[in-house]
Amino acid sequence: MEKRKINRKDFEPWNKWIIPDELKNLLSNCPNVYILQDRKDILNLAIGDKDNEIFTVYYQSENSTAIEATVTKCKNGLVINYLEEYMRRRDPDCTIVGDNLDTDKVKFKGLFNKDFDEIRLETFKWLEKQDLALLPIMVGGNNTGFHGLLVAPENAGFFIGGLADLQGILDLKKLKVKFKPITIIFLAPPFRHTHFNKKQYVIHNRYNGVHEIFSYNLYPGPSAKKGIFGVLLQIGEKEGWLTLHGSTVQAETPYENVTTILHEGASGGGKSEMLEYPHREPDGRLLLGENVLNNKKIMLRLTQSCILKPVTDDMALALPKFNKSSKKLVVSDAEQAWFIRLNHITKYNTDPTLESICVHPKEPLIFLNLYGVPNSTCLIWEHTEDRPGKPCPNPRVILPRKFIPNIINEPVEIDYRSFGIRTPVCTREKPSYGIVGLFHVLPPALAWLWRLVAPRGDSNPSIIDTYNLSSEGVGSYWPFAIGKYVTHANLLLKQIIKTPETRYLLFPNQHIGAWKVGFMPQWISREYIARRGVAKFKPEFLMKSRCALLGYVPVSMQLEGQNIPEYFLRTELQYEVGEEAYDIGAKILIDFFKKELKKFLKPELEPIGREIIQCCLDDGSLDDYVNIIKMRW
Repeated sequence: MEKRKINRKDFEPWNKWIIPDELKNLLSNCPNVYILQDRKDILNLAIGDKDNEIFTVYYQSENSTAIEATVTKCKNGLVINYLEEYMRRRDPDCTIVGDNLDTDKVKFKGLFNKDFDEIRLETFKWLEKQDLALLPIMVGGNNTGFHGLLVAPENAGFFIGGLADLQGILDLKKLKVKFKPITIIFLAPPFRHTHFNKKQYVIHNRYNGVHEIFSYNLYPGPSAKKGIFGVLLQIGEKEGWLTLHGSTVQAETPYENVTTILHEGASGGGKSEMLEYPHREPDGRLLLGENVLNNKKIMLRLTQSCILKPVTDDMALALPKFNKSSKKLVVSDAEQAWFIRLNHITKYNTDPTLESICVHPKEPLIFLNLYGVPNSTCLIWEHTEDRPGKPCPNPRVILPRKFIPNIINEPVEIDYRSFGIRTPVCTREKPSYGIVGLFHVLPPALAWLWRLVAPRGDSNPSIIDTYNLSSEGVGSYWPFAIGKYVTHANLLLKQIIKTPETRYLLFPNQHIGAWKVGFMPQWISREYIARRGVAKFKPEFLMKSRCALLGYVPVSMQLEGQNIPEYFLRTELQYEVGEEAYDIGAKILIDFFKKELKKFLKPELEPIGREIIQCCLDDGSLDDYVNIIKMRW
């Protein structure tokens, strides 16, 4: 592979960049520097040499060798596998703040009882001894005008390739101004072993006007993806706008009506699934649910699904310039590729569209946590096992937007903002918060509360431990943010108030009462909502949920002439649940909300926000929430 090699005897282009002098010195002193501007070169770098079939990524320290991952060259791309089960998913507590500026996140000094400056300088000394690769990137796409830079050891080519796909390579030759990155990512994988007891850590350090990210692990989720998310959130916190944690899709019915839905939620809440077509049984029907106690199945026939036109997968930019004339929320994608989880693809023909793209891609893809045999085709339903008989719950593919059919590249107006929660089984014998029906309509005040609390829910596959009800944090993006959570609460509230024509829904996934449903509730509801279009709900069509936090439920629901059983809309009607178990589950949910909401009662909180939270703490009724912010049916 021909590398663009620069040494100290040659012209050093970084001297013309607007970057810190200490970075210029680091680059001038290290053995070699490769400036990467071409995806093919990056993928060749990731395999060590274009003729290699397997490449081992390892790092030598004074006393040991740490093997981090293997890279296997398959016909359809590179397959990355980590040796440690722990490294195959994101640690939810890995984001740490290294500076002393305002934050509600854990600070490095508080965690390690010393300033980050010491580790920062050690990181630079280590990098100075390496052959380095530099990757100039866009940050948030073309709409922002923000740029970034990755500084990485050259053997971390797959990580470099992941970031290149996710954010896009910045062509320095076409840049009309001097290159001035607002963020710089420093990748130093062995520090996980030498300094942090093998734990993943991503340190955000706001230093002299540059948002530095120190990535001490090779899983791209916390830094290449969520690290950039954190940068955008920090900019938005200063400028008064948000990057939302949600997928966006335009659903076009067989009658050519188009409805646009932004689906938000904690990891595992169904964001990527909102962009998928409903999974069908071998006979073409849809499995609405299977009763976990008696194995009864409810099937539906859907002759023709909506045509899906994806807009965003995970990071939705809501820039102020998008909303100059609309009373609806307007968003565009903050990414150039999507980090798609594949745990639900367990056999051939589960998702024919995605399978076809991944098996026969236009260009080689980057896969993680999947079986890869040299020169064979990587199949996305063959997941790496964490241990014998237990597949890794977090297999992934990084899929460039340009490969996705019907993709929309312009900002779009949002008709509905939905929120997803993973729900466990709920029965008389085992009451739980799995009481959410097929879909709920939320008034704006309740929609805001759900985004503050952002329940992570049951058995989350994307991160390390979420078997109990826990909070992802404000906006469901809090694990990636580094500022003040009350500031984000205020920004979310103002956004909701300024976009009164966008309406709000709540979807469960995994279980509805005693029924196992997977992601079918949001797929079925999307089809139903799209067929309704932007028509407002008549008050007589909705009834109050037994639990006020769940807003309204449909009185009845019919899809292509088929009635949805009423007990899928109101779980207290299930024989296996009943009102007593429902009320226990409702109390679990209410108590959880009260516990999480108290921390927002700060002096900086907007008065209307304080009123909404107090309404919850005082066990307010659904009418009380509607009276605080009027609901446009």
